[in-house]
Amino acid sequence: MPELRMHAERTPNPESVKWVLGRAIVPDGGCATFGPEVDAGISPLAAILLAVEGVERILLGSDFVTITKSSEVAWSELAGPVPAAIRAWAVSDEPALGPAWAPPEAIEDDAVVARIRRILDLEIAPYVAQDGGEIALEGFDDGVVRVRLRGACEGCPSSTITLKMGIEARLREEIPEVQSVEAV
Repeated sequence: MPELRMHAERTPNPESVKWVLGRAIVPDGGCATFGPEVDAGISPLAAILLAVEGVERILLGSDFVTITKSSEVAWSELAGPVPAAIRAWAVSDEPALGPAWAPPEAIEDDAVVARIRRILDLEIAPYVAQDGGEIALEGFDDGVVRVRLRGACEGCPSSTITLKMGIEARLREEIPEVQSVEAV
């Protein structure tokens, strides 16, 4: 197996760092988010990272891992254990997602929701992923788009500005039925 080449990138969220691994992690450009209760059957990679003291959440992306830490722990305390955990997973040759992992069920969209989803997936999600985050459409009712922000975007001080000035503005520009966007 070739040596794992990875590097860390800061995100707008001071509690999150994006680790780019230079190899596929989650297939098909998808994302998967995990909290402290995940076991190795669901995600061997998330389980090993969440075992590191101070790590609270993990977002696995196409070729990156976003680590969100507790505010009580400094990044300098995680600078050794986090890369060591990623390397331990990489040499184990296990997949990032285990046999017990199941992707969320796809929901059939009406025409407006399909347009919203297309803009989120094709235009907005790639920018959010660059910052170590993920955006997922949770629903659309009475002109309100509900989205879930994960990874570095979850709890980020800039997320409200991104939500209103970026995402909401873009959706309203293209889809007259959209009145506002809210994070859930």
